[in-house]
Amino acid sequence: MHDTIRPQPGILDIALYEGGKAHLAGVSNALKLSSNENPFGPGDRAKEVFGKTVHTLHRYPGTDHAALRQAIGDVHWLDPERIICGVGSDEIITFLCQAYAGPKDEVVFTEHGFLMYRISALAVGATPVEVAERERMTDVDAILRACTKRTKLVFIANPNNPTGTMISPAEMERLAAGLPPQAILVIDGAYAEYVEGYDGGSGLATGRDNVFMTRTFSKIYGLGGLRIGWGYGPKHIIDVLNRIRGPFNLSTTQLEVAEAAVRDQEWVNKCRSENARMRHWLAEALAEVGVPSDTSMANFVLARFASVEEAEACDGFLQSQGLIVRRVAAYKLPHCLRITVGDEAGCRRIAHAVGQFKGLK
Repeated sequence: MHDTIRPQPGILDIALYEGGKAHLAGVSNALKLSSNENPFGPGDRAKEVFGKTVHTLHRYPGTDHAALRQAIGDVHWLDPERIICGVGSDEIITFLCQAYAGPKDEVVFTEHGFLMYRISALAVGATPVEVAERERMTDVDAILRACTKRTKLVFIANPNNPTGTMISPAEMERLAAGLPPQAILVIDGAYAEYVEGYDGGSGLATGRDNVFMTRTFSKIYGLGGLRIGWGYGPKHIIDVLNRIRGPFNLSTTQLEVAEAAVRDQEWVNKCRSENARMRHWLAEALAEVGVPSDTSMANFVLARFASVEEAEACDGFLQSQGLIVRRVAAYKLPHCLRITVGDEAGCRRIAHAVGQFKGLK
């Protein structure tokens, strides 16, 4: 630390976020199953629009994101005036903490919740409050007990990353109804599209003034490399967030590709169906060789091992086979490995390798 130049309180307490490993030394064709990416990538409509945007790279993008907000509204039956767009849902989470939390305030999340909740809270000087889960499931009663008059934000990913578990809409509504009056429930729906018939929390965000929903184009839409997200909620929250959103936070390429992607629901349905098929197969295949997992509602499986040592040894063996998965010790699950659901060939390859590892013991 510098002797006289000091950052704001809380910032030096932030552990740097580390994404899933993407490369293995000496391996040119490693299979990456560490970042919950859609193995099929974006649909053809989105790729076609991406190519066309090269002709307008010299132009500033619009500042109101009107076309994208309208497209999202059309597809999800939401009011575009209650939608905000950002650089991934991460930026929306940052906006919420900047706008509603600060020193002496508390930000609540679960023990296996997305790491950005803690990081964003510390960045604004707020106090992160971690609440225990129940067998890797969000515990509504524990969250309500943890809330105080200092609680400003409660972040719940549903389905959750990295566990893949989720709670029912009724439980989420019970949580929203039980919060103290100054608190906002933020439902992180990054993986909502993988759950057939699930609205990601938009119904609650429509009907209540203390619920906000975030979503992303990085997962099922296959646009992680472009970093596009959005949020939906009460107009009073949208008005506040837009006051701190940079006017040109999204490029023309991001806006137009995302619009094409969200209107291509045929591609989304295809990806959801294939993910569900291979997720079930992968979980069953791992269970057959003695590696259990909870029922996942997302595009990954949280594989549980008997010990930290076994999980680390398995990860080492997988890397020797050119396979990259995610260690999740930072999520307080050191005995687990999170494995993205790939295409059929990828899933068969990872299951075979884990079986080989278990057979070597």
